[in-house]
Amino acid sequence: MLCSRSARAALLGGAVLAAALAAYAAAAYALLGQSAPDFALHAVAGDNVRLSEHRGDVVVLSFWGSRCGQCRAQLEALGRAFKTYHSAGLQVFGIDVDDDQTGAVEYARTQSLAFALLLDPHKTVARAYLVDNLPMTLLIDRAGTVRQVHRDFSAKFEPAFVQELRVLLNE
Repeated sequence: MLCSRSARAALLGGAVLAAALAAYAAAAYALLGQSAPDFALHAVAGDNVRLSEHRGDVVVLSFWGSRCGQCRAQLEALGRAFKTYHSAGLQVFGIDVDDDQTGAVEYARTQSLAFALLLDPHKTVARAYLVDNLPMTLLIDRAGTVRQVHRDFSAKFEPAFVQELRVLLNE
């Protein structure tokens, strides 16, 4: 099928713009390819969590807020991934960044998530991870290196996210 010159130019321009935006999103995150900063946070239920104790596992950090609808949907998706891949070495931690932790505690009590929800009321960990959007999710490989960052959530991207997890789990 032949396209007009203007149609080809528009298609090429759109492709270049999409590639530039993807490169910007990855390049703009300074921790990509770097060692994940260690932290210790209080869990809503259970033991406190220190990231360095999970070296050797693939770790997902999901920064979220109790008033964020997309965050809740993402936590549910991460719960499904955790149940499927935990035995392969996947750890998931939801890190709440609300100023008032009441919403996070209530959410944890009403949900049956199998992974730990952590509290970061002073946003120390959120600052260390340069969180600029909620939800924001990081994938950390078994060596402790930040390999992927996602600054949003949509259910339509869940299969691609699961594929990224599988790649890291198979390394």
